[in-house]
Amino acid sequence: MTTTHSDIPSVLQRIVATKIEEVKAARENLSLEDLQSQVAADNKPRRGFAAALRAASTNKNSVGIIAEIKKASPSKGIINHNFAPALFAQQYEQAGASCLSVLTDRDYFQGDDSYLLQAANAASLPILRKDFMVDVYQIYQSYLMGADCILLIMACLDDTQVHELHALSIELGMDVLIEIHTKSELDRALTLPRSAHNIYGINNRDLNTFDVDLQTTLDLKNILIEALVVDNTTLKPLVVTESGIHSSDDIRLMLSHDIQHFLIGEQFMKTDHPGQALQSLLAGVAADE
Repeated sequence: MTTTHSDIPSVLQRIVATKIEEVKAARENLSLEDLQSQVAADNKPRRGFAAALRAASTNKNSVGIIAEIKKASPSKGIINHNFAPALFAQQYEQAGASCLSVLTDRDYFQGDDSYLLQAANAASLPILRKDFMVDVYQIYQSYLMGADCILLIMACLDDTQVHELHALSIELGMDVLIEIHTKSELDRALTLPRSAHNIYGINNRDLNTFDVDLQTTLDLKNILIEALVVDNTTLKPLVVTESGIHSSDDIRLMLSHDIQHFLIGEQFMKTDHPGQALQSLLAGVAADE
């Protein structure tokens, strides 16, 4: 099945159109060939995003948190008015996050490429570049920024694009968070080559209505696991639940369904001390055991 831009929810349609223009402008400033040359000269090792998540889930009640650094969103406006990427990265690391996610989209999330660089210099945690990938140019950019993982949103990409971007990311040594929200997106994601670099993110937010329902993860997780686990020697797939995780009860619900990895941003970022919010959440989970 191949998606087309007419199938994309309108907010994503606008974002994708913006990204295409961004890439066009960037190519005029620095050609793809020159960008590739810079990547070839860069030998900085990746920090192992998927490996960090696997290390965090050593027993059935352990959790891996991808803590997000996000200033704003299209639906909520500015979320954090005292935005400090480096400080938040340090706080998250001290509080027990496994990985970081940094928004770099400018027009819709008030992000910036420099925020990822600041976070990478301030903490040792692996980092996801949270942006809307539509072109190979952005994959090379992400590598040079120091990203350890990139995001591929199935709703934004057709089959040819997602396979191309997935292959290049892995070739460069980065992990890939493959985001799905529906059964049809899941079916398309399953056509991608199996890899230890793959992480499957189930977004509980409906991209048409922005409504959030944790049942989305519960419904899609079993289908995903059954499709990917072939035998007992198969590496257990990494499944991340995204959006709508607000409390230790939400985490316990997911743990009861064998989901141990969480991407959480807004719940932390709406506070004055995101690291403390993460610490409190993890303490609540531990107290429930």
